[in-house]
Amino acid sequence: MYENKDMLSWLGYFADMMKVSPEKIKMLNICGKQKNVVPTIDTHKRVLIFADQSHEDLLYTLWEKGFGEYDMWYAEGVEPGGEVHHDKLEKVLNRKITGPTVIFIMNEKTRESVRYGIANDFFSAGTVHYVGKEIRAVIMSLLDVDTHDTILALQAESIVIEAAIVASEGNIIAVEPDEGSRRSMEENVDKFGVHNVQIIPDMSEDTLAAIPVPRLAFIVANHYLESDMERLLKINPNMQFVIYTLDLGILAQAKLIFDKLGIKNMEAIQISVSKTNKDNMFVTQPSPWLITGGAE
Repeated sequence: MYENKDMLSWLGYFADMMKVSPEKIKMLNICGKQKNVVPTIDTHKRVLIFADQSHEDLLYTLWEKGFGEYDMWYAEGVEPGGEVHHDKLEKVLNRKITGPTVIFIMNEKTRESVRYGIANDFFSAGTVHYVGKEIRAVIMSLLDVDTHDTILALQAESIVIEAAIVASEGNIIAVEPDEGSRRSMEENVDKFGVHNVQIIPDMSEDTLAAIPVPRLAFIVANHYLESDMERLLKINPNMQFVIYTLDLGILAQAKLIFDKLGIKNMEAIQISVSKTNKDNMFVTQPSPWLITGGAE
């Protein structure tokens, strides 16, 4: 729909109009694609979106996600030259996108930063017990997620969302065997507007054979840890692992499992977080062990 020269022309047009350098504008081409539009707007002051009729209700979706007060400029057509309209997004929420449309959204109050540790209140309530945001921030640091990364996360709902936001051009595979947790995962995917999450129900060889090959696996460990790791190593012999557990028995077995499977450079750390509650009393969160290592 939009060729490179067209997108660069629009980029120059809005950069001149806003009197900013083009490098300060984030471009996102979603024509015929599912992209993480909501997280992109949430973490950038200026976003230039190239859309088409495959996202007919995009404006309503953005209003629904809380961007109604944001300033928006929009125009129809592939090349600059037509009329450019300016409104608050909430004023045009019912407008349908019926063809090639350029949308420029600006909110100068947005903090352009990587945000690790989303507060648990933002996640969908359900059967899931979310790890504390401080611990999650440490986990995200260990995962070292890249923009184009492919990561598998086993029973790790909040980690899936944070990883999907960072790996905006990659794939996050969420393994959710429990039906209630799977439902919460689906609700969170919709709530945070991430379209790069693939939810699968199990770790069977047939299921794993049908997914993109992960670089790394984050596993909330259970007593199937060894067999889960064996299956993952079959699809990627160089798999990297980050294991989360509160179970001392699993921690004790981890060294034996890593040695048996040829996982090198094992490290284990324990994280302890205490916070004051409404009565100014310190409350200690569960203190997990995080075990890392990689096949070579």
